[in-house]
Amino acid sequence: MTIKPIGPSVRKGKAPNPRPFMNPYLAGVLLGLVLFLSVLLTGDGLGASGAVERVLSGVLDFIVPGHVDTSAYLVNYAGGDINPWSHWIVFLALGTLLGGFISGLIGRRVYTEIVKGPRISNRTRLWFALLGGTLVGFGARFARGCTSSQGLSGSALLSVGSWIFMTMFFLGALVAAPFVKRLWND
Repeated sequence: MTIKPIGPSVRKGKAPNPRPFMNPYLAGVLLGLVLFLSVLLTGDGLGASGAVERVLSGVLDFIVPGHVDTSAYLVNYAGGDINPWSHWIVFLALGTLLGGFISGLIGRRVYTEIVKGPRISNRTRLWFALLGGTLVGFGARFARGCTSSQGLSGSALLSVGSWIFMTMFFLGALVAAPFVKRLWND
């Protein structure tokens, strides 16, 4: 099964002869096993947005510790003697980044690329990516979890809020798709 990017792309240092992707059904089963083991061994599910929150709280605590200690929101993450860097979710996020990079090396897929449609410049594509990532980050905090924590962990635990979140997530994508599609097609 070959997956090609939609529209032209800019590649630098493309890896030669990338290996085929894993069977998506096998990947889904393995992800389910990882989620099960995560809950079984640690008592916590999978997620990523909490790691960003803790890292940013740690950076703020380093720069302006007085502000963190007086902020009702930040004090829970880095106030006083709390070390935000030693939380399990920070290590989960670091392991995810490292594991993804190692997987890319093994699969010969490590290279830089800007995938975009013909009607959009590289600069605009990068600005849209930054804007979209920022909006998703704020949305994840408002929703009390990202798609991995809400969609995987919350849905596996049959959380009604997580099921509503995922439904709205997909509906939002369906509504936005026609507008974004114009940028990707000829």
